Amino acid sequence: RMDLVESGGGSVQAGGSLRLSCAASEYSYCMAWFRQGPGKEREGVATINIGSGDRGGVTYYDDSVKGRFTISQDSSKRMVYLQMNGLKPEDTYMYYCAARRSYCSGLHDADSFNFWGQGTQVTVSS
Repeated sequence: RMDLVESGGGSVQAGGSLRLSCAASEYSYCMAWFRQGPGKEREGVATINIGSGDRGGVTYYDDSVKGRFTISQDSSKRMVYLQMNGLKPEDTYMYYCAARRSYCSGLHDADSFNFWGQGTQVTVSS
């Protein structure tokens, strides 16, 4: 079992920034940020392959956040971050950290991730 704990959510005005953090209790191969609105399915925001080497550090983003959000890692601390700049009201969601024990090759469906955090709310006002 892997525990994931998110932090850093909150309320900001449009154009503002937030940095989400996710602390993992164990190492994994790929970690991701998803977001979910009421009554909707979780959608992938960004993924990152953990570590270094050919696949380590590779990132993928949903088109809606490219150029605004940046996913990064500190593998020595088992931490993954999501820096969110230029926030828009449509970015208002519950954000979840996820992990899986295989490398990612893109934005995978939520079903392919085995471990989840409890979520952190991001609210962007206009």
